This record gives sequence, C-alpha cells and structure tokens, in this order.
Amino acid sequence: MKNSAQVILAPVITEKSTGLKDAARTLCFKVAPKAKKVEIKMAVESLFKVKVSQVRTLRVHGKYKRVGRYEGRRPDWKKAYVTLAEGEKMIEYFEGA
Repeated sequence: MKNSAQVILAPVITEKSTGLKDAARTLCFKVAPKAKKVEIKMAVESLFKVKVSQVRTLRVHGKYKRVGRYEGRRPDWKKAYVTLAEGEKMIEYFEGA
C-alpha cells in the first residue's frame, strides 16, 4: 500500500467525528482494511501537509440487513482516528466546494 489514495478512502462525517474535530483536534477516516498505522500517518501527512501525532484504528463489523425474507450482510471496514500535532492547522473537508 504505497499510494495515499489507496490508504485513505473517505472522511467519516458524523456527529461524533465533528465533535472530536472541534474539541480534540482528531479527524476520522475510512481506510483500507489492510492499512497499518504508519501507512495511515504517512498518507495523511502527504495528502493534507500536516503533522500527525497519533493514529488509532478499529474494525467496524458490517450489519445484517433484511429485505423481506432475504438476508444479507454489509461488509466489514476499517476506521482510523488521526490526531493532529499541536500547532497544526485543522483540515477542512469542504473548503473547495
């Protein structure tokens, strides 16, 4: 996993992640399932030109869903909480829109 676009898939924008962004300088991303913490740190630093102090990861298990009598399952995915170093400018996801 060398390419930053293959490691960082999308930002996770929820009430919890927005609160963490404002209060604790922590960003939340959906990342590749096989990405390691060092790869995530390097990808965020190269994409957004900021310094990262900490990366925490967790696996999110897919939910079971039903449509009538048919049952299926959403895929598992990986989430990363990235804390920016002190003095770094906060990333704005929609500043170009």
